[in-house]
Amino acid sequence: MPAGDDGPGPAPRPSAEPAPAEVPPDTTATSSLGIPQDPATWTQAISDLEEELLGGPRTLTRREMAGELGVSLVSARKLWRALGFPNVQDGDRAFTPQDTAAIGTMIDLVRRGVLNEETAISLTRSIGQMTDRMVVWQIEALVENKISEEGMTDPQARREVVRMLPEIIEPLQQVMEYSYRRQLNSALQRLTVRVEAGLAASAVGRDGSEDDAPLPLARAVGFADMVSYTSLSRQMNERTLAQMVQRFENKCAEIISIGGGRLVKTVGDEVLFNAETPEAGAQISLALAKAMSDDPVLPSARVSLVWGRVLSRLGDIYGPTVNLASRLTALADPGTVLVDAMTAMALEDDERFILVPQPPRMVRGFGEIRPSILMPGSGEGLVVD
Repeated sequence: MPAGDDGPGPAPRPSAEPAPAEVPPDTTATSSLGIPQDPATWTQAISDLEEELLGGPRTLTRREMAGELGVSLVSARKLWRALGFPNVQDGDRAFTPQDTAAIGTMIDLVRRGVLNEETAISLTRSIGQMTDRMVVWQIEALVENKISEEGMTDPQARREVVRMLPEIIEPLQQVMEYSYRRQLNSALQRLTVRVEAGLAASAVGRDGSEDDAPLPLARAVGFADMVSYTSLSRQMNERTLAQMVQRFENKCAEIISIGGGRLVKTVGDEVLFNAETPEAGAQISLALAKAMSDDPVLPSARVSLVWGRVLSRLGDIYGPTVNLASRLTALADPGTVLVDAMTAMALEDDERFILVPQPPRMVRGFGEIRPSILMPGSGEGLVVD
């Protein structure tokens, strides 16, 4: 990251982070809730919390921060953007010494040759994107709890969350650090131990001419899709819909985790997951289909599973295997799991599974495929508390 200046650049945003929207005073709140009523008190509470979160007042301009780090404005701005924050104007004192230390940590890894600049930016972006989603999730969960359990209005609940955050920041941070290390260890186990079984299985029934052959990772890729989500969403208010989606995501996340898989992402009414072996993917798929069918609140789910090779980038997965799994989901009947011929071949000798061949189907982008319905065989399957 060479030192120097980067010139004018695009028109910057006026501040490093948008100021919290001020909630108008709510005259229905009572003093027993401990919620600031006066706008000035509310603003001061936000200001005090910001200083605690940022580790001090904003005292540095972006040029001063880059100067302390000994890098160009371009390099400092790349890492700042990778964390998910907007640009600031040259004269704005928008940064704290803690900002400088955090960005300097990544720069030091580049200077010592541990990482190149592109990798450092990619790792920084992974942190920014995950923590952005995490904090929104946490705040909304706290607000939802205050509304549903304590009967607060939305403005009251948000004021109360601001009041209580100082008490829970440190505990949440401790659990987050613990979870990161535990998840990293789990990923290492998947990359070293269980991946061997997956690589061995990936050769079953293949001759190297498949569309996914050049891709590096053998994975079982699955989708679970709520049936009739669109029509249901039109009949629900915002809060009821949010509760249903959250229930679906929570149940899927739990089952995928118990089965040793990874929830790659959720997209509204659908989850994408993967596993290191076809057997693990099959167990997860069957458990997902059963759990949704048995749930008294959620609609049934269509589930698909394809064993193949994928490319993993930025926490997501890509390739023909993912595309085929997505197409199969649309073909599956509610409450069933549909697999392709290659996956059926990988599972056919395992007595835990029953495969029921289906008529050939034309699938966009893949031509004719021969799907099978996956059903549970002997054994109790994946045990979900």
